[in-house]
Amino acid sequence: MDIERRAFVVEGLELRSSDGGARRLVGHAAVFNQLSDDLGGFREQIAAGAFAEAIGKDDVRALFNHDPNFVLGRTASNTLTLAEDARGLLIDIVMPDTQTVRDLVVAPIERGDVSQMSFAFGVRPGGQDWAKDDEGRNIRTLKRLRLFDVSPVTFPAYPQTDVAVRSLHAWRSTQGPAMPNLLVALAQQARAL
Repeated sequence: MDIERRAFVVEGLELRSSDGGARRLVGHAAVFNQLSDDLGGFREQIAAGAFAEAIGKDDVRALFNHDPNFVLGRTASNTLTLAEDARGLLIDIVMPDTQTVRDLVVAPIERGDVSQMSFAFGVRPGGQDWAKDDEGRNIRTLKRLRLFDVSPVTFPAYPQTDVAVRSLHAWRSTQGPAMPNLLVALAQQARAL
């Protein structure tokens, strides 16, 4: 399964202290029904319920900047809690009380230097729809996802990856002869990065 990453500017990402003094990070790692920026020939949105299966099945990690060297929590150890609410994918991380986490994660979040979240995912079979909007733009709707990690991130940009291009390519190959021009444009855009 291909792994894709998406980053969002979130409202309300906050640090809290538990009764035992542990620091918790609470916020939304993804939001529903919001169109992304252009991801290389398409825009994307997440349908409510897209994470329901992942919340019940997947062993998800909370990482800093998607880096497996900086584990902040994990669902299997009950230090990461995930839920869907009306807004999106709600996260609650009980972070380790280490000097590294205080310096690398807590301090930048308290200062407001890090205020965005991201998630790494794969699409489950039948877990996406492709369509065109009224302006002819390609829209991908994510409906069933496998979740790998949620991460507070420094840079909240949507990456222009070949994973996203492959996803678009698979859909566009069923849409007719305009595909070669689109692939040439995407290849030129990728080389410019």
